[in-house]
Amino acid sequence: MPLFRSLLCATILAGTLGVASAQTTPSQTTPAAAFTDVQRQAIEGIIKDYLVKNPDVLQEAIAEGERRQQETQKLAQSAALKEAREALINSPHGVVAGNPNGDVTMVEFFDYNCGYCRKALSDIQALIKGDPKLRVVLKDFPVLGAESLEASKIALAAKQQLKGDKVFEFHTKLLESKGRVNGERALAVGKEMGLDVTRLLKDAQGPEVKAALSENVGLGDKLGLSGTPAFIIGDEVIPGAVGVDPIRKTISDVRQCGHASC
Repeated sequence: MPLFRSLLCATILAGTLGVASAQTTPSQTTPAAAFTDVQRQAIEGIIKDYLVKNPDVLQEAIAEGERRQQETQKLAQSAALKEAREALINSPHGVVAGNPNGDVTMVEFFDYNCGYCRKALSDIQALIKGDPKLRVVLKDFPVLGAESLEASKIALAAKQQLKGDKVFEFHTKLLESKGRVNGERALAVGKEMGLDVTRLLKDAQGPEVKAALSENVGLGDKLGLSGTPAFIIGDEVIPGAVGVDPIRKTISDVRQCGHASC
């Protein structure tokens, strides 16, 4: 049983014991420690028997606990979004695609070795093509190991040599690579695009790349991101490759009322 469920079950049992003790004396709650071992075993037996005969009660309690946990996480995430909005939207470390002056910004946290990020790439391309007012900010979030980190360092270094749409072109070529993506593959893409490879290697270890990765990891932690891709549109965090239509709907709502859901 997952830790959360184990703790929840323990809470339910403890709560039930508390209720039982409260009913023992109308005017005063008796501490659970005041029960004798025999009394405690009898109460636990009653609880166990009830839960075995009515498992739906426990399932409902677990579901309610999970719902409340999700609500708490969402509130914390919403507060973090407000606090981090400037860094998410306007940080100089981000890679901007689409319309740089667009009226709605979509942020994506990605990893070059994430299969779902590769799947989502075509969605992003379709959204940019079909929405001339959309601004996209791409944030390297290398959570899948050392090879992903190597690739992100070279990609961020390439940004120092590339201009305009060429940055997104580099990103696309690297994300569309077959097999594992690492520093060597990123250098090959850079060479293919005519970049100075020696400078790439130097810049990849430089302060600007380190600052970008540190900022992205900090933002991801603050937002509670557990994987990639993760999209931020307005006041909403959308985890996973959900497809074009849900994202398009969220963008439309942000335009209409300023929120991810009107």
